[in-house]
Amino acid sequence: MYLADSRATPTTAGPGARPGRPVRAAVPGTVLVLGTVSLITDVSSEMVTAVLPLYLVTELGLSPLGFGLLDGVYNGVSALVRLVGGRVSDRGGGGGHKVVAVVGYGLSALCKPLLLLVHTLPLIGAVLAVDRTGKGLRTAPRDAMISLAGEPAVRGRAFGVHRAMDTAGALLGPLVAFLVLRAAAGGYDAVFTVSGCVAALGVAVLLLFVPARIRPPAPDTTEAAGRLPSPAPGSLPSPVHGPASPTPPRAPASAPPLRPLLRLPALRRLACCAVLLGLTTVSDSFLYLTLQRRLGLSEAWFPLLPLGTAAAFLLLAVPLGAVADRWGRRRLFLLGHLALLGAYGVLLVPFAASPVLTGLVLVLHGGFYAATDGVLAAATADAVPDAWRGSGLAVVQTGQAAARFGCSLAFGAAWTAWGDRWALALAAAGLALAAALSARLLRAAPGTDATVPPADVTPTPSEPAP
Repeated sequence: MYLADSRATPTTAGPGARPGRPVRAAVPGTVLVLGTVSLITDVSSEMVTAVLPLYLVTELGLSPLGFGLLDGVYNGVSALVRLVGGRVSDRGGGGGHKVVAVVGYGLSALCKPLLLLVHTLPLIGAVLAVDRTGKGLRTAPRDAMISLAGEPAVRGRAFGVHRAMDTAGALLGPLVAFLVLRAAAGGYDAVFTVSGCVAALGVAVLLLFVPARIRPPAPDTTEAAGRLPSPAPGSLPSPVHGPASPTPPRAPASAPPLRPLLRLPALRRLACCAVLLGLTTVSDSFLYLTLQRRLGLSEAWFPLLPLGTAAAFLLLAVPLGAVADRWGRRRLFLLGHLALLGAYGVLLVPFAASPVLTGLVLVLHGGFYAATDGVLAAATADAVPDAWRGSGLAVVQTGQAAARFGCSLAFGAAWTAWGDRWALALAAAGLALAAALSARLLRAAPGTDATVPPADVTPTPSEPAP
């Protein structure tokens, strides 16, 4: 069955093809199935996310500082378990990727009905923490499966296709929540009920159609002359970065210690940049609350604000993924944060209540996600060997999520103390500084990254000590 095939369509040239001319590889079926799972799950998650800020602030009377704390917990718990999910999934040579992903998706699905039973802040916080635990567990294994399923030369496009499908769910989720709020007498409880049913469907698709083990596509032996030499015994492979990076050789089939993993220069730089930029990335919920206050939107219309972001993300994810494959993934990752900086700037304009400027904010916000989300995962996948893919992705994602946790706390406190405009101005200044520092970090080796230092192994007489 094509959808359950774990390998990409072979990229063999036809009789009339020019020698050496790259042939576009098809997006693997596994990526399409994982995209379907993410689409269904995002419909469920975004139904809740779209109404949660307003539910907590208006129904429960939560202050901006209290919401910042809860939003930080919502994202911070995910950061704490991402590393665990990535490392556990790498055990046994990557055969645990699907198992850990199923556990993560299953936990999140179970939490949706629980929101019907809790109505106090501590209990809601606990349910959201479990939900984010599920998200944290599943993210790195899922991205590892995507990166292993396709050709490295089109890895950015594969992630772009997945993120586009994921965003289609994010686009539909708020719309479904809006329709449920207007049609159902139960209001928020009806949204939580429908969300739980949709989440269960996503878990079923994952169980039935994603293969248990995903192996990278077999290398093309006709291009052996252009291959890099094999790494020395006892050392990690040296990944090459650029538009068409070759598949890194396999590492031992076990989760790596963090110390040698962090000695990968490209991975270390990406992790540092993700942390720096995450510290000044204001959460979506705060951005939508700011827009809602500027526009004076009613509660019933609030769930529609994420639709603008999701629509821009959906339209731009695949094209920007292809641009990243050709132009450079790290470069596009930085430019995406400049789009976010532009969104902050528009929000700081005194007349940002204009529908045109509001639309511009949402388009820039969606462009930011399209240029950074899958692109960062693709760049990280280039930096680590196949068998350690989940752990490498988890390191970068954990740093980014932890930084955003800190940003939510700081932004909520600044909003409470000085108001939303001053809080956003501080975030914009911090983002500009973080982008400049990240550009310097990623400029260390233009076009290619430094070779990987040897792992923590005992040198032999024929092998010089590091």
